[in-house]
Amino acid sequence: MLLLKRWTKRVLMSTLFIAALLTTFHSISGVEAKQVVDYVNKDLTLEANKDEEWFKMDHPFKSMGVAFKQLKHAVSGESKISASTAVVDEIPTLEDSFDWTQYNTKEVIATGYTAFYESTGKNPDHPEFGITYSGVKVKRDLYSTVAADLNVFPIGTILFIPDYGYGVVADKGGAIKGDKLDLYYETVDDVYNLWGKKTLEVFIISMGDGTLTEETLTELNENESMQVFRQQYN
Repeated sequence: MLLLKRWTKRVLMSTLFIAALLTTFHSISGVEAKQVVDYVNKDLTLEANKDEEWFKMDHPFKSMGVAFKQLKHAVSGESKISASTAVVDEIPTLEDSFDWTQYNTKEVIATGYTAFYESTGKNPDHPEFGITYSGVKVKRDLYSTVAADLNVFPIGTILFIPDYGYGVVADKGGAIKGDKLDLYYETVDDVYNLWGKKTLEVFIISMGDGTLTEETLTELNENESMQVFRQQYN
C-alpha cells in the first residue's frame, strides 16, 4: 500500500512537472501541448521517412525556427538603428557638409587678432573698442568678422576658412596687405591656442559690395538652416 502511494505521488508530481514545462514552452514559443503530441505521433508514424518529411511538413517546430530567426534579425536591426541614431546625433562639421570645390579659392596667410590693445591699440574704455572699419561690432560666430586688404576682398565679402568657419570681411588693418587675413577671436589665448598663423586656401563664397551692416551679419548668423553648425563656433 505504501509503495502504491509512493508511485502515485511520483506520477502525480511528474504529470504536474510536465504540465508546467509544456505551459512554459507554450508561453515562449506559442506551440501548444497538443501540437507537440501530434507532432510526436506523426513523427513516429513517419519514422521511416522522417528526414524527408521534416522539410515537407508545415509543422509548429519549423515555424518556431523561423520565428527565432526573425527575432534574431529584429534584434540585429534594432542594434543597427541605435547605432544610426548615435551617428545622427553627432554634430556634422561645415567642412564635411558641403561641396566646397564649386567655389573659387585663394591662398592666403591668415593670422588671428582680438579687439584688445595688442591688436588694435584700443582698450575696453575706448569709444570705438570692438568696432570694425565697416561699423559693425567684432563677432566670433557662425559668420565671424575678419579683416582683409579691401583691394583684394572688399567689405562684405564672405569667405569659408577651413578650421575657422565663415568669415565676413568687416575690417582692415595696417599690416593686412595683399593676400592676408586677420581672423577675429575673443581672447589672446584663443588666437594662440586655436589658430596662430597659417597659410591655406580659402573659399570665396561671395564678393562684397563694400558695405556691411549689423542687420546683415545677424541675418547670416540666425539663418535657421545653419543652426546645427553654429554651436561649433559659440
